[in-house]
Amino acid sequence: MNPSNDIKPKIFLVGMMGSGKSYWTKFLSKKLKTGGYDLDYLIESNEEKSIAEIFSEDGEEYFRKQESKILKWFKEKKSFVLGTGGGTPCYHDNMEWMNKNGVTIFIDPPISQLVERLIPEKSHRPLICDLTDEALVKFLIQKRADRLVYYEQAKIKLSDDAINEKQFLKIIKEYA
Repeated sequence: MNPSNDIKPKIFLVGMMGSGKSYWTKFLSKKLKTGGYDLDYLIESNEEKSIAEIFSEDGEEYFRKQESKILKWFKEKKSFVLGTGGGTPCYHDNMEWMNKNGVTIFIDPPISQLVERLIPEKSHRPLICDLTDEALVKFLIQKRADRLVYYEQAKIKLSDDAINEKQFLKIIKEYA
């Protein structure tokens, strides 16, 4: 990384819920000395409601419109790392927009890892809160299959053993 280089990347992290987008957002923003943002948190702050409340009170369609609107605020920012929601790339041409406005990284851990991470968090996640652990596995397999067409449009894909600090540092070196 060239310290005299004033150009900093605009990075969008995409992938399934539980894939580690929030963790890697913090890691990358610290390494790049730039802002790190969580799209779901920004939506909750803007709406003054939790994601679960937005889904139950206003519906998924309303949520997806707000998500796209807040995502597009990032067009004006010079540098950032943004962890998106699992469904963000799948609506309102968001994936195409992210690819035009920055570097997209698809974080794709195995389903077994997603399940392990999500079981303790189910109550906070509207799409999975009512699922049994067995149903969660089936849900994640199906949801990933449905979303893969969007996720695979990302400029960079990291899966399995490639989801590590060394790979993210390599990406930083290439894009920063």
